Amino acid sequence: MTATPLREIIARYELGARKSLGQHFLLDLNLTGRIARSAGDLTGVTVIEIGPGPGGLTRALLDGPAREVVAIERDHRCIAALAELQESAGGRLRVIEGDALATDVVALTTAPRAIVANLPYNISTALLLGWLARLEEFQSLTLMFQKEVADRLAARPGTKSYGRLSVVSQWRADVRPLFNLPARAFTPPPKIDSTVVRLTPRPTPEPAPWPAFERVTAAAFGQRRKMLRASLRSLGCGERLLEITGITPTARAEEIDVAGFAALARALSDLEACR
Repeated sequence: MTATPLREIIARYELGARKSLGQHFLLDLNLTGRIARSAGDLTGVTVIEIGPGPGGLTRALLDGPAREVVAIERDHRCIAALAELQESAGGRLRVIEGDALATDVVALTTAPRAIVANLPYNISTALLLGWLARLEEFQSLTLMFQKEVADRLAARPGTKSYGRLSVVSQWRADVRPLFNLPARAFTPPPKIDSTVVRLTPRPTPEPAPWPAFERVTAAAFGQRRKMLRASLRSLGCGERLLEITGITPTARAEEIDVAGFAALARALSDLEACR
């Protein structure tokens, strides 16, 4: 695919990155190519990209075997720049102007689908939680996060980084950090390095209702320094949950693995169904 050089596009459309939108552009085509390849085999897959900006990663995805690339961009300045890319994409690029947080990417695309994106850092966690709730709809998610967020996604029980995001992510997906990118690779450089992470749906996740799982993890990690018998009190039946599951009341949230939280969520759901 032949396209206008990225720096020329940025100058032509005055696409200075905006802090309010969490923008940090990645212009090195070797790095964008590496991200696209790290998503695995995308032959015949609809690839969704969030926040394409001037289109660096978009170009790399179009150079691959994806059936279609659907780019969702909130910044109106970038829409015209992406329109140029559309002209050279042979009908394989669809650009949607809108807020990714308010966009149902499943309804807009056909399966098989995958998400590959350098996420705006200010909404990355909120986006991920929304996709995790429907992860069976995706072949995979290959996403770039601030390194500290990526560390939390992959953290193991008993470590400082282990928290609610770790539990929910690992409950639904196989979480695999792939490689780091230094802050200097971006324009403008963020304050922290970044990590590309691939999340693949677990074929048989621990059974538990999503709403109950969210409530249990929110209560447990909302007061993570407290013992579970205290932090789960807000649920109204914390002691009963611990009794049913056999989890030690003096344990803290950071000590409980995914299976333990799934058991708590099942017990909570069962108790509420009996009320």
